[in-house]
Amino acid sequence: MRPMMVGALLLAATLGVAGMASAAQGPRLDAVWARTTAGQPITLDGVLDEPAWAHADSVIIRYGVENGIPGSGWKEEGGKLAKDSTFAIVKFLVVGNQLYMGATIPDQSIGGSKDFNRFDGLLMSLKDHTVPDRPSPPSEYFYSWWYPVDTLIALNPGIEPCFRGKWGQDTCSTPRTAAQIAAWDARTKVHGISNSDAANDTGYTVEMRFDLGAQGYDVTRPGGDIVEFNLSIYDTDWMWPINLSKFSVNRTWIQSPWGNAAWYDELHLYSRSDVTINSGAAPLISPDIRIANAGGWPSPAIDGAMNEQVWNLAPPLHIRYGSDALRNSYGGVGPWRSGEFQPDVNASQAAIIDTADATVRMFFKADTLYLGFDVPDQVVQYVADVNRWDGFIVTLTDRVKRWSDHNLWTWRASFQVGPSGNLLAQDNLPYLRDTLGAVRCALTLKPGTTVDTLGQQADTGYQAEMAIDLTKLGYPPGLGDGWLWLGINLLDGDSFTPFTDSYATRTWWYRQYENDCCPADAYLDPNTFVTAVEGGVAAPTRFELLGNSPNPFRSATLIRYTLPRASEVTLEVFDLAGRRVASRPQGLQAAGQITTPFTSIGLHPGLYLYRIHVVDPTTRKETANLPGKMLLVR
Repeated sequence: MRPMMVGALLLAATLGVAGMASAAQGPRLDAVWARTTAGQPITLDGVLDEPAWAHADSVIIRYGVENGIPGSGWKEEGGKLAKDSTFAIVKFLVVGNQLYMGATIPDQSIGGSKDFNRFDGLLMSLKDHTVPDRPSPPSEYFYSWWYPVDTLIALNPGIEPCFRGKWGQDTCSTPRTAAQIAAWDARTKVHGISNSDAANDTGYTVEMRFDLGAQGYDVTRPGGDIVEFNLSIYDTDWMWPINLSKFSVNRTWIQSPWGNAAWYDELHLYSRSDVTINSGAAPLISPDIRIANAGGWPSPAIDGAMNEQVWNLAPPLHIRYGSDALRNSYGGVGPWRSGEFQPDVNASQAAIIDTADATVRMFFKADTLYLGFDVPDQVVQYVADVNRWDGFIVTLTDRVKRWSDHNLWTWRASFQVGPSGNLLAQDNLPYLRDTLGAVRCALTLKPGTTVDTLGQQADTGYQAEMAIDLTKLGYPPGLGDGWLWLGINLLDGDSFTPFTDSYATRTWWYRQYENDCCPADAYLDPNTFVTAVEGGVAAPTRFELLGNSPNPFRSATLIRYTLPRASEVTLEVFDLAGRRVASRPQGLQAAGQITTPFTSIGLHPGLYLYRIHVVDPTTRKETANLPGKMLLVR
């Protein structure tokens, strides 16, 4: 890491990106850096001969193998296995607020047609951050040899790819406008002749440019930005003319297969001004949420009542209908993927008078993930219609089981308040609980609560608990790399007399349903602990640094501090010359006493200054800077 002066502070915490991370955390599996070129220009000619491309981070998209969990996959479109399977290398760079993508795609048979799936090319998506909709919708970028309208030229030898989608024309023979070209452009070099199998081709190279501002991104701002992207490569072989002994049609994708629909997951392209082609090893990318380790606490009884102290101390996650400020405080791309919906009830949408609200607490102990749901609700009801449930849909991705698209399977562990106030398991939860033995769960009503659909007395709500044995969902004992992907969907139905006043809502954190884009990247962090706070379970009243221990230290020390309210936190370490030697964003942390590990990898013995930089997650304003000292010895 290059030294930086104290005054040149970067707001990396706004993205949850760690310049140096705990040794226990491995790399994110659905994210990559798009480095800036440090002023070097890119000429869009399809050659990829600029020196910057040699220093760009890349992803490999290969047919028939794992290309990045949880959403990547592949599919045969023509019923025949590929004889010349896809093996593409895709790289990303940034110049200003322009994203450049370079793709090298070996291929012995290149071409297209008027028929869908019978072509080569790239189907991409960027989520649109210019619109107020949440989740942000996808914008399609389709660059391929598919010519569905221009049938007379569809099979011409030497034909070039066509621009379709948001910045393309309906017909490939119509020139694109200057505005369309400014928003998206590309050049391709075919090593051979498209639409001709007289001799084998060797592949094609694509150099592509996206104007990120046209989609609402700004990677030049302090802290950078996260581009929501996905890419599918179509590959048709030996169709010009057709050779039935070698003909095949398939596609392979990274995280999501479509351009106009948001499935599975997405490739998160992180970019900020200090991560350049010259800045050395790429920083580790922090998780969207860290799940605390409760290994030192007794396991709670799964009876639906969250009355053990560990529940009070586990970091809270809040879900609330109608709160843009809360949604915008979520980590990573959470503000763009999370959303809400009010379905029709009795063929109308009545005014909402008791807003859906929940606090979800998560921690893990050994191989078990614990979820606790605390819901204040003035009208607790049971209605069979899923649109009117009181309950939750929890989506959790398996680490072994696969869908037919070869991407990882996601379980839908749903429950609602039952007619007698019990937990009524729905969707995959009965199988997970009763057959697989992976889940224990229970629900209890809060005092003064009755289950009815009359709405004539005020209820207080309900609580529920869920314990998930992750080894039953494909995780190895010890939980392997500790990454998991989940979404939480709060369902709230309120019924009244007269019935026309009844309504319902859904409010979700990250993923709404099991095949939706996109889950939260959660990390089961062995070094983030559920800890007691001074004075029992009450939150502290001020920001305070409690020091680090041990101090002096040899390889690792634990830094403790208190937060009176949820905050974005970054740990920064400086040498005595004032140079920043480490920056470790901790993401959004709950109120309480926090313990953060610091390892001395790459540092020389000596005295170091550190500070806990605290930012309000809603206003993005600094709320505290807590300085400290630590001595590294050998």
